Amino acid sequence: MDKLYIVMPVYNEEENIQRVIAQWHPVVEGIGPESRLVLIDDGSQDNTYSIAAGLKEIYPQLAVYTKENQGHGPTVLRGYRYAIRHGADYVFQTDSDGQTLPSEFSKFWRNRSKCGILLGNRKKREDGLCRAFISKGVLRGVLLAVFHVWEKDANVPYRLMKCSQLKEVLQKVPKNFFLANVLITIIYRKNGMGVCYYPITFLKRQGGENTINMKKIFQIGVQAVRQFAVLRKRVECR
Repeated sequence: MDKLYIVMPVYNEEENIQRVIAQWHPVVEGIGPESRLVLIDDGSQDNTYSIAAGLKEIYPQLAVYTKENQGHGPTVLRGYRYAIRHGADYVFQTDSDGQTLPSEFSKFWRNRSKCGILLGNRKKREDGLCRAFISKGVLRGVLLAVFHVWEKDANVPYRLMKCSQLKEVLQKVPKNFFLANVLITIIYRKNGMGVCYYPITFLKRQGGENTINMKKIFQIGVQAVRQFAVLRKRVECR
């Protein structure tokens, strides 16, 4: 029986976290008793961590950890390495803001052996045209210019990966790389490790406020272009 670890980075989600755990915990229960829903709290300034930790008695396959604030990329990388270290066969990553649907996970799990990485494709986003343009339009252009690949949704927070391959991929990802999921997608693509996309729903944020504003997105983008250029040869060499 394959063991699944669902990894969720969490930051200041006290309005969402109880609902999101209730939505996603049945997924790991359905896979098997050794599977886990793993929340990595990225140094939240609200009551997110205490709320989540208090739910472990209700949800037996829930694991909750906290750490210093570093951002989304380092947090998902921490979660991936945790899953690999604890013997997961597959790791699935989604975010904790309630924008993705557990009901769409089954098609990914059914097809898990078809590709090295299975990604959601947010054909329609309900979180604003500006964020959609940056996430798809601008990012696609950057990846095309730097890596010569055209990815449908390289940064999507809905991804299933086989841990034996992911362990190899992570060796090429800097420890605290902010756009870690983007770089991971590119490594799979450039090294012929198998990339499959499936359409998913992407809702409005279910509660609370997004902590990344447009100014910060722009700053991240400029830094990412520089980092991607430096990492290009590293990504393409097996």
